[in-house]
Amino acid sequence: MARLIFITGGVVSSLGKGLASAALGALLQARGYKVRLRKLDPYLNVDPGTMSPFQHGEVYVTDDGAETDLDLGHYERFTGVSARKSDNVTSGRIYSQVIEKERKGGYLGRTVQVIPHVTDMIKEFVLADIDGLDFLLVEIGGTVGDIEGLPFFEAIRQLHNDLGRGQTAFIHLTLVPYIEAAGELKTKPTQHSVKELRAIGIQPDILLCRTSHPLPDDDRRKIGLFCNLPAERVIPAMDLDTIYRVPEAYHAVGLDTELLRVFGIDNAPPPDLSRWKAVVNKVKNPEGEVRIAVVGKYMQVKDSYKSLSEALTHGGIANNVKVHLDWIDSEVFERDDAASFLEEVDGILVPGGFGERGTEGKIGAVKFARERKVPFFGICYGLHMAVIEAARDLAGLDGAGTTEIGHPRHPVIGLMTEWVKGNQVESRAANGDMGGTMRLGAYPANLTPGSKVAEVYGALEISERHRHRYEVNTNYAKDLAKHGMEVSGWSPDGRLPEIMEIPDHPWFIGVQFHPELKSRPLEPHPLFTSFIAAAVQKSRLV
Repeated sequence: MARLIFITGGVVSSLGKGLASAALGALLQARGYKVRLRKLDPYLNVDPGTMSPFQHGEVYVTDDGAETDLDLGHYERFTGVSARKSDNVTSGRIYSQVIEKERKGGYLGRTVQVIPHVTDMIKEFVLADIDGLDFLLVEIGGTVGDIEGLPFFEAIRQLHNDLGRGQTAFIHLTLVPYIEAAGELKTKPTQHSVKELRAIGIQPDILLCRTSHPLPDDDRRKIGLFCNLPAERVIPAMDLDTIYRVPEAYHAVGLDTELLRVFGIDNAPPPDLSRWKAVVNKVKNPEGEVRIAVVGKYMQVKDSYKSLSEALTHGGIANNVKVHLDWIDSEVFERDDAASFLEEVDGILVPGGFGERGTEGKIGAVKFARERKVPFFGICYGLHMAVIEAARDLAGLDGAGTTEIGHPRHPVIGLMTEWVKGNQVESRAANGDMGGTMRLGAYPANLTPGSKVAEVYGALEISERHRHRYEVNTNYAKDLAKHGMEVSGWSPDGRLPEIMEIPDHPWFIGVQFHPELKSRPLEPHPLFTSFIAAAVQKSRLV
């Protein structure tokens, strides 16, 4: 049976549990073990699909159509293991399943309580579909002491008792802050966090201490003494210059070695970190640089575009260049000339988004890229903005727009209420539920032979992940093609345009899907690799 590793957090949020979990998974993989990662989120939303990017960051989408926490993106990027619906669950989903079961009489008249019924449901989720794994890493969202997280902490405490010490391990991530005025690190927050954890019945096996300064051996011994741990299991987690150095850094301080010792494994093969070292070397020693403008609407919270920023970095790794990102709020183009912001960039990317705010600014950025021959990449809503710009300025369709934000004279973008997934027809009502009702997950597409995207992919059939409600209106496809914007990727049934491009342009591609979700540092996505290559070419022509 798979061994279970539970990763919890304390003191403050945003310490990097997701990144730590992903890096540990990569380390275990590098030793030859088969791993999978899961996330337990305590909030009451059924999933993050209806949550504001300003509050929650990006929504990560799996191949099988789950809208999940952005940490699953870290898991996939570091391990290459594709996440599934069964790898993320929230309190909202757990409680809704318990209530549904109760309504159907599934509890046979018993009083339904948090313990055992909610905790049993959580345990069922954790243990489901883990055959063939060596290790399952389970991250618990939030921090110890959060009232909504208590059922999850209770569930993993019970699992420890159910499975035994040889089958489970607890890693607790805490903060050891450096107090500038005192000129020293303070261990008290970590001590209190562990005290809180032990009060609910969980003794951590390893402490992972986030710190901006080296953690002296004396402090490690002090933390171990107060937290009932040997000093060697108090592991420092220093701030690093790139997240892709984390696996190597964690191995250097003994995280994976000590974890295996918790399980009584002393003879594991050493990890092969050569590929990670090669990635870090390319990140730290680029042969050039390019500047990319990302023109969107959630600029205040960079986690809103986490996968996107990482995919652009991956494109830089593939081309051995450093990618500088200019995050530009599209609303500025509705007040100021786009040229003043975009004159010096080597590429322009308009990402996904929802709603009316900033749309005209995005269209202005597309126009600049098209007319100035700057490499342009439109993703999801970015494709829609490119189609609207082409319809207005190339095809002369005054009033072209999207029905997402009104009733345009020429609805070049419209709501798709029916589509095919596999062998089934899926449909959505315009006034139906918001959550989980988009075209979600992996869909195939057929590429046009001889097109730019066929050259980029080196294939004529692809599969990419989607998250959207509105599609390019095929009634306008022929008119747009006459004026230079062609559909170069279709859904297999020929009903939905998946990719559009302008052949008479150095690099102008818009896609309906989200290719950033499938990019990895060890396997950069071909579209991002090609886009950055085009940006490199432009930078050399200046």
